[in-house]
Amino acid sequence: MNDVPAQPPYFAHHVFVCGNHRPEGHPRGSCGGKGSEKLRDYMKARAKELGLQGVRINAAGCLDRCEHGPTVVIYPAGRWYRVPDRDAVDRILTEDVQGGRPVAELMLPGEVAPAK
Repeated sequence: MNDVPAQPPYFAHHVFVCGNHRPEGHPRGSCGGKGSEKLRDYMKARAKELGLQGVRINAAGCLDRCEHGPTVVIYPAGRWYRVPDRDAVDRILTEDVQGGRPVAELMLPGEVAPAK
């Protein structure tokens, strides 16, 4: 049993943007191949523009959901989204991160992670 007390999250919202690259033509695709880096850069700039406090947007390695990508996951809520374009980024930032309302039509299907 761990006796270390739980600490509050360092960030109110920690957004990870998949940057995985797979070879061209891979059946699952890749978030990086679908422009996730540009969307991540836009998301970082837009979060700053909106004055969002306690929000960190990071690049991530493979989040293992590239077939839906580009994908992001937001913690501590654990919400997974597909982010096809800048409009989706704006909606996720304003409706979910800023407004606390998940964007249902952008959420990934509730699939079970594949066995490794």
